[in-house]
Order: sequence, then structure tokens, then C-alpha cells
Amino acid sequence: MKRKVYDKLLQWKNDSHGQTALLIDGARRVGKSYIVEKFAKENYKTYIIIDFNKESNEVTDLFVNYLNDLDTLFMYLSGYYNTKLYPKESLVIFDEVQMFPRARAAIKYLVADGRYDYIETGSLMSIRKM
Repeated sequence: MKRKVYDKLLQWKNDSHGQTALLIDGARRVGKSYIVEKFAKENYKTYIIIDFNKESNEVTDLFVNYLNDLDTLFMYLSGYYNTKLYPKESLVIFDEVQMFPRARAAIKYLVADGRYDYIETGSLMSIRKM
């Protein structure tokens, strides 16, 4: 199913060049995660979805313990999700990011690092670039 938001995702990818993260907000169960994953499959070499609604402490602890060592953070994420991350060709999706504010706060540093693109989805948060 093609949605209007898909065109906005393409525009963001083409215009931002990794300089902003995108936050997609909306009511629960309307297809945010679906459209973002479809977009990732069609526009990136690889992607990781971190669903903070059901993620283990093993993953959330990475954002607490390794935010000052992004090489290690990405190494662990890549291993945990069994997905190789490629600079400028991989997308990291923070799904239900409102469930883990630490990840929301980390996005500033992750975007500044510039290796990967980031999309956050959440409920009742609004769409904006960071």
C-alpha cells in the first residue's frame, strides 16, 4: 500500500543527507512501523529496527553504557541483530521511541556521528526533524 508519507520519507532521505533524524508520530496501530520498514527495505542496503516497546535490557543498556563509544555501540547492535551496518547505506529505526527516552536523547549524538540514517516512530509526539 503506497501512502503519502512514503513520498515524504523519500524527500527526507534525499534532502537530509544524514544530517537529520526523522520523527514520525501518530496514533497507535495506524501503520507507522509498517511504512518505515517498507521504506527501509526499498531504499537502504541494510536496516535495524529497535522496538523499544518490547526490547530487552541487553539492548537498552547499550544506550546507557556505550553512548560515549559509538564504535562499540554499533558493533554490539550489529551483532545483536545479526545485520551488518554500512556507513551512509544503513538505516536505524527506533520504533516506539517514547518507551525509552534515553534513546530519544541519544539521537542528537548519533546523527552528529553521521554514519547512518535514523528514523524514530512514536505515539503522540509529532513529526519533525532533529
